Amino acid sequence: MINEDSNEVGVVGLGLMGCSIVAALLMRGYKVVALAPQDSDLRSAPGRITHALGESFRQGIHRHDVKTLESNVLYTRDYADLRNCFFISECVVENVDIKKTVYSLIESSISENAIITTNTSAIPITILQTTVAHPRRFMGMHWAEPAFTTPFLEIICGPQTDIVLAEKMYQIASGWGKEPTLVRKDIRGFITNRLMYAMFREGFNLVENGYATIEDVDRACRNDAGHWMTFCGMFRFMDLTGLMAYHHVIKELFPTLSNQTETPALIEAIAKQGGNGITNGRGFYQYTKEEATAWEKAFEEFSYDILALSKKYPIDPIEKRLKTK
Repeated sequence: MINEDSNEVGVVGLGLMGCSIVAALLMRGYKVVALAPQDSDLRSAPGRITHALGESFRQGIHRHDVKTLESNVLYTRDYADLRNCFFISECVVENVDIKKTVYSLIESSISENAIITTNTSAIPITILQTTVAHPRRFMGMHWAEPAFTTPFLEIICGPQTDIVLAEKMYQIASGWGKEPTLVRKDIRGFITNRLMYAMFREGFNLVENGYATIEDVDRACRNDAGHWMTFCGMFRFMDLTGLMAYHHVIKELFPTLSNQTETPALIEAIAKQGGNGITNGRGFYQYTKEEATAWEKAFEEFSYDILALSKKYPIDPIEKRLKTK
């Protein structure tokens, strides 16, 4: 059973995503043990989290006193500090051996009833579950960045996950203002990554074979799917815009789509040269320091703006409107 009386949670790994999750949980009233295995993250995390708390207050995401929220986080490298947490979100690098070591340290410190979740987006829960001592309480909890501005959350069961515990975490996460999905059967990439990476693959195919430029593909994504996806999902969109038309197009188009299994040459070349996007200015686009900072700021502003719009049109807007009549 989950100890619902506890108001303490843990986040292990304080990179960009880990800090974002810490901020999201603080805004929901939890005391957070923020554990950084790396000294560099322990130094940079407080500034990132404080910025997220302050900007979210200015944007109306929460109404708490920022100083009070800051006092509710414990920055540490000591796994023993996790002892009172009712659930832990692991956010370390995507490496099974490193995660295995981290899980051993977590499990040696927490109670038998505490839940361990992983924010992995690439490693199947089935694999990670074999590295823990108590697999029934282990599950995926896949967040999106920024964690405090998006209703997205995936909770993923491995074959040994106790479904009752997963359903309970689903209920708890729903109380965070999330619109979570419960993936009852593990599959690599879960839901959102399988959808997004299928689109990425076709984008690479179009660019590498000369059908379009990087800019063309980005523009098409932004001005078509980028407009309607915040309102509804793909199946609802087909209903809204004429299902039969999609049926006819699928017959002709699906056989021509890329089914490439190798890493695209375009991203392989950039990665081999150490390109990491705005982090170091080298990616699919090139950025000066000023441009990288400006894009980062613009993305932050957009994240708050799109949240405000998505709140106007939640997952069940019509049901709610009909009930109010």
